[in-house]
Amino acid sequence: MRLSNAPVIPDYNGACIANVVPALLNPGADQPAWMPKIAFEAPQVVLLVVDGLGWLQLSERSSVAPTLSGMQGQAIDSVCPTTTSTALTSITTGLSPGQHGVVGYRIATGPGVLNVLRWAVDGRDARESEPPEKFQSVESFVAQRPPIVTRAEFVNSGFTRAHLEGARFRGYRVTSTLVTEVGDALRRHEPFVYAYYDGLDKVGHEFGLAEHFDAELGFIDRLVGDLLDVLPPGAVLLVTADHGQVDVGDRLVPLHPEVQTLCSMQSGEARFRWLHARPGRADDLLAVAAARYADTGWVVGVDQVIDEGWFGPTVSDVARARLGDVALVAREDVAYVDPVDTGPYNLVGRHGSLTEAEVRVPLLAAGR
Repeated sequence: MRLSNAPVIPDYNGACIANVVPALLNPGADQPAWMPKIAFEAPQVVLLVVDGLGWLQLSERSSVAPTLSGMQGQAIDSVCPTTTSTALTSITTGLSPGQHGVVGYRIATGPGVLNVLRWAVDGRDARESEPPEKFQSVESFVAQRPPIVTRAEFVNSGFTRAHLEGARFRGYRVTSTLVTEVGDALRRHEPFVYAYYDGLDKVGHEFGLAEHFDAELGFIDRLVGDLLDVLPPGAVLLVTADHGQVDVGDRLVPLHPEVQTLCSMQSGEARFRWLHARPGRADDLLAVAAARYADTGWVVGVDQVIDEGWFGPTVSDVARARLGDVALVAREDVAYVDPVDTGPYNLVGRHGSLTEAEVRVPLLAAGR
């Protein structure tokens, strides 16, 4: 279902996930009106990032998630593209994608295309050829070192090193101990705790936004209730997300042969596909792609993407070099497939584009 005739450009100067951590951890910062006031008044704050929890998906399921729905707050914006690697880096660094340079899920680099979450090029570990700390060198959490409660298997990954380097990790292996680790950090009087949970995104990818999604959202609502129970008096739990999702199903759109002949490679992902032109063919690629895909997506040249601020008001030279020539961005509930961009199963729920369903995420608060 089409939600908008124009892409939703994130409000990088306002209510955006990139501005949450700086507002909380920078004592000299103004208190933005979009941030729940109780977060500024609390001696301890837990920030829980629920991967894949869009504002529209939550609003449509208030009965499934009564605890979340009863919290105070509003919708804020994710970043561009609405994908985990980019959005989490913006949350932890407090920067737009154009500044921190993690500009997608699959990023064009010198050796090829880097899968950021796997930190691999052509299926091979790239931690030596693309050192994560150099690929994204900005310190997380405004150079503070808060405890990070995340899955234990993520702790030594390349992506973790790129967006959480220097933090103090408290890994959990089963979800019940996420609550235990947060509670222990609070009892140690930590003023700020960051926690991350990825189950909803996984379920949405595999099953779409139906019965399994609702079941997982209900579980997350109980998890949030458990976290509220371990808050000491005066502490506050903030809940946000990296992006929302749409149910694509089997609406897969292959790259037309006429477009393929003009491409040297593809990067990005199925709802925000970068097309990289063969030398001297960028204008031709833009024209042909627009003719083929204007009925389902936004087809935009890289200069226009930068000029309109999709990646933020500033795009560094490093970030610019990682972009393609033509952005093929899904407006309808479709996925633009690339045969080399595959996983263990066909994805049903997807994200990455700039529809309202993918850009709008919650920022909710409750305390003890």
